[in-house]
Amino acid sequence: MTRWVRFLQAEKEAFGILADDIIAVHAGDMIAGCEATGENVALGGVKLLPPIRPGKMVALWNNYNMMREKMGGERPEEPLWFIKTNNSIIATGETIIRPAGYDGPVVFEGELGIVIGKTCKNVAEAEALDRVFGYTCVNDVTAMAILKRDATFDQWTRCKSFDTFGPLGPAIATGLDPMTLTVRTVLNGEERQNYPVSDMLRTPAKLISEISRDVTLDPGDIIACGTNVGVGSMKQPHNKVEITIDGIGTLTNTFDNG
Repeated sequence: MTRWVRFLQAEKEAFGILADDIIAVHAGDMIAGCEATGENVALGGVKLLPPIRPGKMVALWNNYNMMREKMGGERPEEPLWFIKTNNSIIATGETIIRPAGYDGPVVFEGELGIVIGKTCKNVAEAEALDRVFGYTCVNDVTAMAILKRDATFDQWTRCKSFDTFGPLGPAIATGLDPMTLTVRTVLNGEERQNYPVSDMLRTPAKLISEISRDVTLDPGDIIACGTNVGVGSMKQPHNKVEITIDGIGTLTNTFDNG
């Protein structure tokens, strides 16, 4: 397993492999091909960036059994997805900001993110995981009151795409079996989510295959696999939300209700 990070040091962006709080700096393209420069930097001496800047993030709704059963919904016949726009993306350690003029609930959603490594168009399910670069943590933040504010149009993209509403990170882990992973979300020190990825209605391989029939998935794109029971709003004046997936790390962000 390898954990890739992007970081800022002396106002310059760089990337490398993280191990034991030391980053082995690499040059080239993280996904297309790179090599170690021989330089090592301490994690504590740099600012982490989002581990990837995707061309697009495709995010899922209703993709877990427990959540579907809780809501009394049917198993969808096809993946239910929306686009989360790139302006929303922030790194671990950064602050989620309440949109101007919106005073409704702001909801956290801990999710597994699939990072695409090779172009996918009409890819077969049996070949889909060969197109994956790695996996990361996603917080699919949502301004929930906006979703159905207009009775004629559900506003999925808008309510999930405000600036800072797409935390990613802290790393991209390669060499993981996604179906063995667990997503754990802690809000203000209290565990709110702890669910196995194996509860998915559609596995990562199936998601990649089916979504690639609709849109071409390019290297660096992310599929946010949807969330499970335990999601909720960040109600305290000051909130800290931590999303942990073993092997990837902990994505930590704050949100102020002021």
